[in-house]
Amino acid sequence: MEDGTLTTELMNWKHIFKLDPAKEISDEDLDAICESGTDAVIVGGTDNITLDNVLDLLSRIRRNYTVPCILEISEEDALTPGFDYYFIPMVLNSKEKKWMMDVQHQAIKEYIDMMEYSEIYFEGYCILNEDAKAFIHTNSYLPDADDVKAYAYMAEHVFHLPIFYMEYSGKYGNPALVEEVSDVLENTLLFYGGGIETPEQAIEMKQHADVIIVGNSIYTNIKQALKTVAAVKN
Repeated sequence: MEDGTLTTELMNWKHIFKLDPAKEISDEDLDAICESGTDAVIVGGTDNITLDNVLDLLSRIRRNYTVPCILEISEEDALTPGFDYYFIPMVLNSKEKKWMMDVQHQAIKEYIDMMEYSEIYFEGYCILNEDAKAFIHTNSYLPDADDVKAYAYMAEHVFHLPIFYMEYSGKYGNPALVEEVSDVLENTLLFYGGGIETPEQAIEMKQHADVIIVGNSIYTNIKQALKTVAAVKN
């Protein structure tokens, strides 16, 4: 087994689109996303994630495109082979141990033979929007700035996680806090996701985060979402 060290490919990423398998996307929009120049596509969400809708989205992506494809594991029953990477969130600010340890343990116990360990990466998640479904679903609490920086430090120096993910989930976050967290991290990658709808917002967050994740705006304003790729890469 590999030790989960980040691949060179992943370390060079700057932009990822996140597709929710429970939401409809047209073939035209999916084509635009996969051909946009984004570094990867994450398949993942909180509600109504099933094996059928994960497989449907995966097959549509694989049929025509070569963009790296990641499954972010939120439902064990939706796990399937065929993805390039598997990201397993550990929700650091959840009040319940199961979202930090138990769900991940069960997924590995049942499915480790199905996936190459070198393709699995654990993410230290910090959910920062108390109105978000993921925040409520994981029974999280809203941390202050010092809490978030401490979680980032723990992600790198205690758990040796390759990724620390600041998740605002539909709400545009605080660039100053993202900058403070980036100063804490040296080797762990900083992912930022939440509320990025314009190229200007993408640029602002990319100044501090290693990778930005664009999700909701795919379904609300795809033209603006597509512009975020060139914004952070050029």
